[in-house]
Amino acid sequence: MATTQASAGPSAAAQSTVGFDVSPVPANPLGEGRWIKTAACLIIGDEILNGKTHDSNSNNFAKFCFERGIELKRIEVVADDEEEIVEASRRMVQKYDFVITSGGIGPTHDDITYASLAAAFRRPLVHHAETLRRMTEMSKHRADVAAQTDAQRVARERMALFPAHAEVLFVHKDLWVPVVRLEGKLCVLPGIPGLFQRLLSNLTPFLPLPPPSERAFRHLIFTNAPESSIAPFLTALQKRVQGEGIRVGSYPLFQKGVTVSLIGRDEQRVRGIGEEVAREIQGEVIEAKRVGDEGAGDPASPDSTPSS
Repeated sequence: MATTQASAGPSAAAQSTVGFDVSPVPANPLGEGRWIKTAACLIIGDEILNGKTHDSNSNNFAKFCFERGIELKRIEVVADDEEEIVEASRRMVQKYDFVITSGGIGPTHDDITYASLAAAFRRPLVHHAETLRRMTEMSKHRADVAAQTDAQRVARERMALFPAHAEVLFVHKDLWVPVVRLEGKLCVLPGIPGLFQRLLSNLTPFLPLPPPSERAFRHLIFTNAPESSIAPFLTALQKRVQGEGIRVGSYPLFQKGVTVSLIGRDEQRVRGIGEEVAREIQGEVIEAKRVGDEGAGDPASPDSTPSS
């Protein structure tokens, strides 16, 4: 699965001269008036499972979903194995509104994501002419590409061999790599983290996202108390509020204290519970904001502690 940054996108020097057209935004693939509520992430690659490569794409996708009011329900990692990719992709598309895959779309023998997804949804593989054109345009000044053998050219063009009748969304004006969407739900993204993030970010206008009111309100309280001391209170609190769609989380820092997280859509209610928690655990509020609000700064993580 040896896709390189050079093969997947423009060099730094070339970026300023690239200006591909971005695809028009199609009709809502979920149907008029519907939006994404649930999501799943399928990470594909032997190199993740054998520890050679650290996966950051699932973490970035989790943040992407949380900040937009989408509930990420599942993250899975599978090998470069067609049977596993077929099973997981079919199951996820059936259960969730938005599914992404990451990895396995390069030019080598173990890049089998497109072929596996074609098998999963019973479609033939076909070369996509516009992707080939953009790929050629991007590399026309590269002597190493111009000197490729027929076998090397065939390998390169595998990166434009997509399941037939898939949506091919060009979301970034400086990249020839599109986002391929199947069944109106499953979006195929590369494994290279920088490229993954650029395409995911630019995919946003093409997604039927929830309205701002669906975004979570998050309240974080830090206490120096040991987690065992606050556990009975938090257990009782979760039982009391779970019917209101409020989640209570506890994130200990070794020999430092605990960050308690309250997440829900009703800002007033979450704030009120946050005040109660702060009193009960003798804690300090370190964040209280609607996730995704502009100008609010980066949210504090469970590893954060208040400054002294």
